[in-house]
Amino acid sequence: MAARPIYNPDGFCNVEKDGKVIGYQFQFKAQYYRGVTLSIVRDLKVNVDGVDEPRENLRFTVNGETFTLDQMSTVIDPDYRWEFGEYATVTVLRDGGLAKGKHHINALQHIEPSYMPFPIDAVCETDFEI
Repeated sequence: MAARPIYNPDGFCNVEKDGKVIGYQFQFKAQYYRGVTLSIVRDLKVNVDGVDEPRENLRFTVNGETFTLDQMSTVIDPDYRWEFGEYATVTVLRDGGLAKGKHHINALQHIEPSYMPFPIDAVCETDFEI
């Protein structure tokens, strides 16, 4: 793929709920050449600063709706798509979020289009600051 910004540099932040930091989030683009329905996004793996985040702690937001990764596999409504070039927001539930300062993220997108004979894995890495 041609080099293009994958992560939104302004999309990294801690997430608060009721005055308590419950996690962090980031925004990134699908590394597939076209928009995809949520049901073919089979997995996301997130590692920040060498720590793998549990799958069940990930939330995926697109078009104003938030899903767990397991819920995404059942979404057949074509209105819920991860369009090419659009940022999706991934929220990672982690008490206290991330400490202020510099961090490194490695996220893997695992997409399985039905018309492809193999899945597509895209590793996306960058340094960021909270």
